[in-house]
Amino acid sequence: MPESPPLETLVREQEFAVQLGEHRTGFFQLLARLQADVAGASGSRGLHKPHYFHLIQGANDLETFLDDHGARYNRTFRSFTELVAGLRGFAQAGYRMAHVRGRLGSYGADQWRPEGLADQTRAAIDRGLAFVEKGVDSLCGALSSEAQALGLPSPDRPLEEARFLPVQARTMLPRNVGQDDLVDEEQKIAEVASKFLQACQLLVDIDVRPIFEPESRHQYLASVCTEEQARVYEAVVHNLQSTYDTYIKNTVLEARDARLPTLRGLASTVLHLLEAITELTHFHERHESEVRATRSGERMAEVIPRSDVEEVVLCDLLVTARRLLEVGREVASDLLPSYLTVQELEIDLLDGLTVHARPAALIVGIVNHHGTPVEMQLGDRRCNAGSILELLVTVGSRPDSRTFVFRGDQHPLRDIATLFESGLGEQGIERLPDSLSYLRAR
Repeated sequence: MPESPPLETLVREQEFAVQLGEHRTGFFQLLARLQADVAGASGSRGLHKPHYFHLIQGANDLETFLDDHGARYNRTFRSFTELVAGLRGFAQAGYRMAHVRGRLGSYGADQWRPEGLADQTRAAIDRGLAFVEKGVDSLCGALSSEAQALGLPSPDRPLEEARFLPVQARTMLPRNVGQDDLVDEEQKIAEVASKFLQACQLLVDIDVRPIFEPESRHQYLASVCTEEQARVYEAVVHNLQSTYDTYIKNTVLEARDARLPTLRGLASTVLHLLEAITELTHFHERHESEVRATRSGERMAEVIPRSDVEEVVLCDLLVTARRLLEVGREVASDLLPSYLTVQELEIDLLDGLTVHARPAALIVGIVNHHGTPVEMQLGDRRCNAGSILELLVTVGSRPDSRTFVFRGDQHPLRDIATLFESGLGEQGIERLPDSLSYLRAR
């Protein structure tokens, strides 16, 4: 029986260097183009969105090639691989900021209040872009030096300049999709406004503020804005924007109420800032973390100082995101009463039933499904019916009370009444009415 070929074949480092040089010439030409444009040698100084787009593609392709050959775990090629990954992260942050910088006009930034907010936002994004551009230039230089040390060939010329020129003018088609059809989306507008208020609370709770002393800033970000936390902030705002775009964008209601596109523009700007924060935080934690201290990590910290990354993340991007959310909170608070039909529901608990953990979770599930605030009152105690903890504490503090009062939009109140009338699901949630079928999927 013939021997099976090995699943992996070792390649000598010198041979791999040849393969790398032969197959990735275009990437090194891209680096040369970037450095020339940063220096202004091409006559068009600075990096633009197309630069970052091509850099993301090229770095991702090269990083995949390196990972496929185990370069990250090879002493000779580890630093080179880390530099490529770091460059990709900086390019993604730059792309996000360049994108939002070019969209501020369409987001209605010049109509934001208070006066000067748009200019402050542009200035913060410009500072972030200047930092990223400088970082890309430094990483390109370090990568070129590393490539030379590995014996990789230098490019004979940079890529063509025309591929990277910024768009000089842009025309827009009329935005008339859905304008002929009036759809009753008041409930979704109330949900978006409520989600915006919740997103605001995220950054209010962590007391976002500029900190200029490096070690204090580092300790603060380590407690409130790790990569994991940054991804949570980003996901919350992304969910908000997705709900808006699915149910409200380009509807007649949006055209009639100027507050709606303003809210969307603020949310979109915050989202792109948070995306850039996530990328830069990932760069810092992945490549410069004290926990993962390596020679390549030390080299990266020499190229891009940790404190510089954290200053941009906090003092420019995160502070600006909070400022925009604070302005949006006023818009959302003004919107909410306009699209909510607030009612009061008073209901007595049926004999033999109690609101313990399982029924409480169903009440919370109803409130969260509809996405608008509901208050519950039991005796003289009030709480947020969308919080399982607050609800259970309130019920536990008034064990003898049998009359529950709920205040909120008619839609969640209707379903809460149905839940109580159906025995709070104590006979099994599969026996709940079809109107509460969404609770079965939780």
